[in-house]
Amino acid sequence: MKKIEETIYKHYELNVSHLTPQQGGWSALAYKMIASNRPYFLKIYEKSRASTPKWTALINEYVPVLIWLHQHSSLNGKIPVPRVTKGGNYQCSNADGIFLLYDYIEGETIGNRDLTDNQVVQLANIIAELHSYDEQLPIKTQHLKEDFSIPFVSQLKQLINGQSIAPLDVREVINQNSEQLNELIDDIEKRSRDLLPRPLRNVLCHTDLHNWNLMIAKEQVILIDWEGLRLAPVEADFMFLVDQPYYETFLSVYRKRHPDFALIPDVLRFYQVRRRLEDTWEWIEQLLFDQQESHERTKTLASLTKELQEMAD
Repeated sequence: MKKIEETIYKHYELNVSHLTPQQGGWSALAYKMIASNRPYFLKIYEKSRASTPKWTALINEYVPVLIWLHQHSSLNGKIPVPRVTKGGNYQCSNADGIFLLYDYIEGETIGNRDLTDNQVVQLANIIAELHSYDEQLPIKTQHLKEDFSIPFVSQLKQLINGQSIAPLDVREVINQNSEQLNELIDDIEKRSRDLLPRPLRNVLCHTDLHNWNLMIAKEQVILIDWEGLRLAPVEADFMFLVDQPYYETFLSVYRKRHPDFALIPDVLRFYQVRRRLEDTWEWIEQLLFDQQESHERTKTLASLTKELQEMAD
């Protein structure tokens, strides 16, 4: 903890009095931090994890967009914005991790609970507002533009084809599902090639809409975890919504802002397949490259097995 406190003081000139671990997400550790009697939320991406470069590569690209939205849109108060360091940077780091510091949100994550009708309406208004911004934003967004890339597929194919080394338990799970994986890889490779030259309209998308990224604070829905912010077709967000029981309610609100909205089925399918394969690779990557305790590894292997079983259903 001392190294964390030293890093915070060096970059933010804040004297940390308390640092309490919170439930983190897939990508990072999380802490509630108290400094000068004020609460903060600290997110630390561990440099030892194989996935960290993916989650942190675009911090300097997406944070300015969040700041702009916070200042110029109705999303003010509905999205968290990182605090800048004393040097004006959006992040800082030490030998162990990359840090993002936020004001603390006094609220709770929705998580496993269902959204209420009011929360669905709020979420729909947030997404409708987000989707009203396209490539004409007055800030740089070129690095956030969707390119339909599938960078994880080559390593996944090598693993399936036995061209890379893997522990026996991982190999067994992969072999049991190799046919289904190969079919999805063939599908996504074709879609990736076909979609790139198409003149699809791109708008700002969150690309990771689920209840663990939704908080409630004083009855206000807040959408968190913006690492995936992209300029992309709306299907990048709607892939999380189309199968939800509240979808029709969401759509009725969303269409008030976007009356001409219509899903493009093959674009939706691209995002659904890419996400499924991406999640599969994330579990595999942890098993292959991250230093995990025995109980953590057991949970990760179970999650991979579940992901692959659901893929086959």
